[in-house]
Amino acid sequence: MWLFARDPVRDFPFELSPEPPEGSPPGPWALHRGRKKATGSPVSIFVYDVKPGAEELTQVAKAAFKRLKTLRHPNILAYIDGLETDKCLHIVTEAVTPLGVYLKARAEAGGLKELELSWGLHQIVKALSFLVNDCSLIHNNVCMAAVFVDRAGEWKLGGLDYMYSAQGNGGGPPSKGIPELEQYDPPELADSSGRAVREKWSADMWRLGCLIWEVFNGPLPRAAALRNPGKIPKSLVPHYCELVGANPKVRPNPARFLQNCRAPGGFMNNRFVETNLFLEEIQIKEPAEKQKFFQELSKSLDSFPEDFCRHKVLPQLLTAFEFGNAGAVVLTPLFKVGKFLSAEEYQQKIIPVVVKMFSSTDRAMRIRLLQQMEQFIQYLDEPTVNTQIFPHVVHGFLDTNPAIREQTVKSMLLLAPKLNEANLNVELMKHFARLQAKDDQGPIRCNTTVCLGKIGSYLSASTRHRVLTSAFSRATKDPFAPSRVAGVLGFAATHNLYSMNDCAHKILPVLCGLTVDPEKSVRDQAFKAIRSFLSKLESVSEDPTQLAEVEKDVHAASSPGVGGAAASWAGWAVTGVSSLTSKLIRAHPTAAPAEASVPQRPTPEGLPAPAPTPVPATPTSSAHWETQEEDKDTAEDSSAADRWDDEDWGSLEQEAESVLAQQDDWSSGGQTSRAGQPRPDSWGDDNWEGLEMESRQAKAELARKKREERRREMEAKRAEKKAAKGPMKLGTRKLD
Repeated sequence: MWLFARDPVRDFPFELSPEPPEGSPPGPWALHRGRKKATGSPVSIFVYDVKPGAEELTQVAKAAFKRLKTLRHPNILAYIDGLETDKCLHIVTEAVTPLGVYLKARAEAGGLKELELSWGLHQIVKALSFLVNDCSLIHNNVCMAAVFVDRAGEWKLGGLDYMYSAQGNGGGPPSKGIPELEQYDPPELADSSGRAVREKWSADMWRLGCLIWEVFNGPLPRAAALRNPGKIPKSLVPHYCELVGANPKVRPNPARFLQNCRAPGGFMNNRFVETNLFLEEIQIKEPAEKQKFFQELSKSLDSFPEDFCRHKVLPQLLTAFEFGNAGAVVLTPLFKVGKFLSAEEYQQKIIPVVVKMFSSTDRAMRIRLLQQMEQFIQYLDEPTVNTQIFPHVVHGFLDTNPAIREQTVKSMLLLAPKLNEANLNVELMKHFARLQAKDDQGPIRCNTTVCLGKIGSYLSASTRHRVLTSAFSRATKDPFAPSRVAGVLGFAATHNLYSMNDCAHKILPVLCGLTVDPEKSVRDQAFKAIRSFLSKLESVSEDPTQLAEVEKDVHAASSPGVGGAAASWAGWAVTGVSSLTSKLIRAHPTAAPAEASVPQRPTPEGLPAPAPTPVPATPTSSAHWETQEEDKDTAEDSSAADRWDDEDWGSLEQEAESVLAQQDDWSSGGQTSRAGQPRPDSWGDDNWEGLEMESRQAKAELARKKREERRREMEAKRAEKKAAKGPMKLGTRKLD
């Protein structure tokens, strides 16, 4: 019978990297990179090979093995697994890099910021405080070689080889026998008389002073160099001098040293340290404190190290959303940290959270997702968009909040390239038809038209032929002037998608009707578009062979970007947020509106709010682009005028009249207006303010005229009644 002895090293669930050890600290251990066999996750493996005749060194290594296995603290090197045999010792820890190697690499890349150094030293001092004050242990080996850095940039205290009890029950400090480590021993240890009075932490605090000197100035050549602080920050110098003082009695306790450095103006009193301390205790913080913290976090992330954001902030953000009900406040910092991730990491960590967020009914979260969609849309694949994102997004078209409806429309610019045939050409067109025909908000109708022109090249040929001409023609009859402009620009941006017959018989008659529009901006754009279409028709008339080339895109399949040249000529965009939307967001930055309906337009200060009007819940089919009758449009326009007439505008009339006197002349594109302001060339943030103002001006003027007519009618009626009664006869009443 054969007996085979199992090799414990071969059966060990971790394996060493074939690369040679790098930056191993002085002492018995060699530091190797490694990985877990089952998952491939990276680890660090400290290896000690037992050699004959080195029993004392072996005992030191075994003592370190035992200490690291039993000590658990966030700032002490984390033990994962270990292996002890007659031939070797293996200690598996989290993946770390020796501090000396880390500082050298960062110096080559531009150096560490003081924020990072302050937090790193804070962690080492906190670990020393835990050992001395809570465990009554003396580290006895604080130096650069005993400090390691993990992937998040966190400093960890290791090097527990020469640790001993502060109570003296385990004997005195073990001898090191290594000159590289003994140079950090305090001067009182060389005094064999034992007269020096010291505290139990005095020696370790001296070594901490040496570590601080080396962090800022490089390797310590000799103990006398400690007298010159060198590059140590001024805010840290007074506390550093206490550490390297000749009198061991006055060296501060680690806890007091931290307190002194955290005082106002201290080296460790900064936003980075405060953020880290909050993250360490985030599980016990109140919900209100967490909300405030995440709201303020985005401002600070730009100044924080990239590794810290990826490996420490991101996990906390994901945990806060998953288990802490943090809600929409985590979105801004989450997407900011997401910029530091690779495409693969983004898919694994961020996208599942985003998909889950879209199913939320929280309005604040939905609108923030829509506003920041451009930051993550490139990481979403088409199946995810069509099956898990779009079905939730379309609910925004029916929302009673105008801000959400508007952001939903604008988000279609980013989603359209990834939508399938049914969602893009059927479902989306139904909602666009309803919004353009029935939405009570002018900016939303306008943005719907603009968005349709932008995504026109993604539509199928049959949908383009059925929808575009009818939709833009309807927009040119909108009472909101910017919507009429958007209809003209829609024709211009999609000019290559129409046949010559459509241009001559359907489009030019509509555009010609706009040449007598009351608004000069509409007339100007109409003349530009007419000249463009006429030039196109004339070129084909002169050379009929060009017809096939000119109409090549008419029956072509959806081809992204074919309208780019025309769109740039038109100079439009819907990336800005209208003033209406921005006002709603400023009013409710983190919470959804409590009521089911919202005001139909912004209410001027000092005036009563208008009655809310619910949004129709039934989508209109895409065929209604062509079949809805003109009398319905007239009825809607008249009812809208009645609603505006019922409002008491008060002093808004004077404001409207003063603004009307200074309206911009858009006829010259990028030139300046009569008021001396630059004329808007696109539908960005600046233009929306003007568009909405024009709507208020026009409707205020209409309301004023109607009130004036009503007042004249009432005066005329009173005059008729007075005349009918005749002159009053005096003295005819009989007295009692």
